[in-house]
Amino acid sequence: MKYIETFSLWLETHIGIEQEIWQAFLLTLISLVGINLLKAIFKNIFMLLEQRKAYLYYQRVNILLTILNIGIIFFLWDKYLGNIVTIISFTSAALTLALREFIFDFFAGLYIKIKKPFAIEDRIEIDGTTGDVISMGAFTFDLLEVGDTVHQSTGVIVTIPNTLVFTSKIKNLEKNFKYVWSEITVKTSLEADVSKTKEKLLTIIKENEVVKRIPKKMESEMDDISPEYRIYYNKLDPIVYVKVVDGHIEFYIRYLVHPKKNRYVEDEVWRKILDLYHAKEIPLYQE
Repeated sequence: MKYIETFSLWLETHIGIEQEIWQAFLLTLISLVGINLLKAIFKNIFMLLEQRKAYLYYQRVNILLTILNIGIIFFLWDKYLGNIVTIISFTSAALTLALREFIFDFFAGLYIKIKKPFAIEDRIEIDGTTGDVISMGAFTFDLLEVGDTVHQSTGVIVTIPNTLVFTSKIKNLEKNFKYVWSEITVKTSLEADVSKTKEKLLTIIKENEVVKRIPKKMESEMDDISPEYRIYYNKLDPIVYVKVVDGHIEFYIRYLVHPKKNRYVEDEVWRKILDLYHAKEIPLYQE
């Protein structure tokens, strides 16, 4: 503290601003450096933990240290706050315009924390972007983008302002329900035996290791959320629908699947369908 007083006195002598203001400024600077140093230490400690726990613990510590830092700054500048408020009152209109988006993003962030339209690791679609939520901040949240056709990560991180939760519709593929309905369309010629083809396709999807366990899990999830949402399905098991389209037959394999595992299911189903095609058991349609 002695060195701070000496240095602040030297600054007053050479620059002209009073010593107490320089002391508050220097202590604020030390506080910012110290808090950021603590954040870095905790971050390195939490990196030794499992990834999800590390993220959750670090977010909590980060919030506490940020609040502590704000408290220290208010304490150091308490006697000058009156003058600051007076200055702000004259420029409030300009500040409101300049900071409007930040203010909206901040309160949208509070809404996300309270209402929880999505959480970390949820797969969502918002404003035309689909991805897994990997970070949620005071002003923005980050998505690990998922390709529209392959349903897997593209490796691109998309930063989205919080206010989009108010202006765009959100599709949460995992809130309450971990599973979504997916379909695979199989086209065959008109000569196909519909009953046998339907039976073979149904056998393929029902024997899939990922799919066959889901209906019972889905029933449990529906029981858990029944007081909150009026949602029901007559059938949770896989089913195959048939339709004639433009000179060929289309079979629609409908099944429940976790959105992050859908590509693996599609891959296995199509490989088995191709095996049946090469064995001349399913006459696939060739345009």
